[in-house]
Amino acid sequence: MAPWFRRIPSKEIAITVPDDLADRLAGEWEDLPRHALEALAADAYRQGILTSAEVQRILGFPTRFDVARFLKQAGVPVSYGEAELEEDRRTWRELGQP
Repeated sequence: MAPWFRRIPSKEIAITVPDDLADRLAGEWEDLPRHALEALAADAYRQGILTSAEVQRILGFPTRFDVARFLKQAGVPVSYGEAELEEDRRTWRELGQP
């Protein structure tokens, strides 16, 4: 099994929204919990809290290209900084690449 595919311990986060507002939001977005998760991931990336690799993990995207497409659609500028470079290096080492 690929290192990135193993089950990682996770936490469930709940939010409370008044019923009438939750119904209205759910009318706009088919999968309200997914939409909330995507908004959280995009904002955390925008603020430099999450790296693109972490956005990939939290949203379950198979490739970094999917992350770039998601961030572009969310209006978030994509950056490739030192944290992303180190994450790529770590992944290459885990895959047994030089």
